[in-house]
Amino acid sequence: MSAAEGPLVVGVDTSTQSTKALVVDAATGRVVASGQAPHTVSSGAGRESDPRQWWDALGEALNQCGEAAHEAAAVSIGGQQHGLVTLDAQGEPVRPALLWNDVRSAPQARRLIDELGGAKAWAERTGSVPSASFTVTKWAWLTEHEPDAARAVKAVRLPHDYLTERLTGEGTTDRGDASGTGWWASGTEAYDEGILARVGLDPALLPRVVRPGEVAGTVRDGHGLPFSKGTLVAAGTGDNAAAALGLGLRPGVPVMSLGTSGTVYAVSRHRPADPTGTVAGFADARGDWLPLACTLNCTLAVDRVASLLGLDREAVEPGTGATLLPFLDGERTPNLPHSSGLLYGLRHDTTAGQLLQAAYDGAVHSLLGALDLVLDADADPSAPLLLIGGGARGAAWQQTVRRLSGRPVQIPEARELVALGAAAQAAGLLTGEDAAAVARRWNTAAGPVLDAVERDQATLDRITGVLSDAAPLLEQEASAR
Repeated sequence: MSAAEGPLVVGVDTSTQSTKALVVDAATGRVVASGQAPHTVSSGAGRESDPRQWWDALGEALNQCGEAAHEAAAVSIGGQQHGLVTLDAQGEPVRPALLWNDVRSAPQARRLIDELGGAKAWAERTGSVPSASFTVTKWAWLTEHEPDAARAVKAVRLPHDYLTERLTGEGTTDRGDASGTGWWASGTEAYDEGILARVGLDPALLPRVVRPGEVAGTVRDGHGLPFSKGTLVAAGTGDNAAAALGLGLRPGVPVMSLGTSGTVYAVSRHRPADPTGTVAGFADARGDWLPLACTLNCTLAVDRVASLLGLDREAVEPGTGATLLPFLDGERTPNLPHSSGLLYGLRHDTTAGQLLQAAYDGAVHSLLGALDLVLDADADPSAPLLLIGGGARGAAWQQTVRRLSGRPVQIPEARELVALGAAAQAAGLLTGEDAAAVARRWNTAAGPVLDAVERDQATLDRITGVLSDAAPLLEQEASAR
């Protein structure tokens, strides 16, 4: 390892599928070491993971970083949002974590919206209308379906909170991740005791919300990881807020993230409150806001379609007839938690490559449909759309986004933006800088810009029409089919 110009920091991304760790030179942003270890997620009706495997994966990823991790002066953890982690009095999981893409709590989401004044009241109160992804609905599901487990719970955490607490011994979270729970009020920036009372959750079981730039704690003894005792630990945040930090994102610049889930978001100075529920009014990790729309089905769903067709994921062919809505795990945007994939317009001359392109089109259509709602009046309509996530490197994804958005598209060269954002947050503890300013100094958003092409409005209109016509079928409970 060559000598670093400044102190070393560690940024972590604990995602649905794996944990990634980067050791970064705080002065330059250069990644000096990295590691990654996989997670497992249950299949079937639910989506669950044992939180202890996240800790094991963190240890494995850090060990791959070698001595550089031991030299780090600060660490921060970014992680998948919304997951419900329930702990007993000893800090051990009561049951596997209910992940963001577990949609079994859709009935509880509908009931909570009705019981607490409707969608508009929820948006004004928390910034968001809860869907099955939100933590509050998962807690409501747990108390209804597993009451013995709920009674055994002595602490409720989000995924990144769980790992941070195992490092420091202190129960903490941040405003960005707390804003995705459904029990944090965006207007007062505090836990909403009325909502907590409605779902029977004692606020004493929740973590302290750490302010932006505040130290969450220090690494304690006995953790078994290659950190020195006393290493500073930042608050961490949810994955999308961490990626926004990693890009050094300024207000009004649009981002589309193509991963297991798909998201579109932008930093805003204005507190969002969308009564339709399309846009989640999240807080960011700095003190601003991060209006965001999320789809459950993105790269994983399109890759599954490619696998079913026996094709490489890049083997797309142009076509104008078939429409494929790749809602393989239900869907969040549009809010169709019980939906499944739908294919319409199949002909004798339809090719497998055209079907694969239709899957890309269906996934991107859902994201672009929310983009205009995410961007506020201060947004620059000519700014390139920043394309990030695993799919951003794929030519088929890039060309589909260009064709359907009609915007220039910029592909940042920096990889692992969630972990880089966490690293920038850790560096800010050492330098006193705003974390986004750290990332801008590191020039993380630099990358090629693909020119705009004419927007394919005909395809967008065709998909919108099929989605509208199929709505009654897509909205049906699976048991009713």
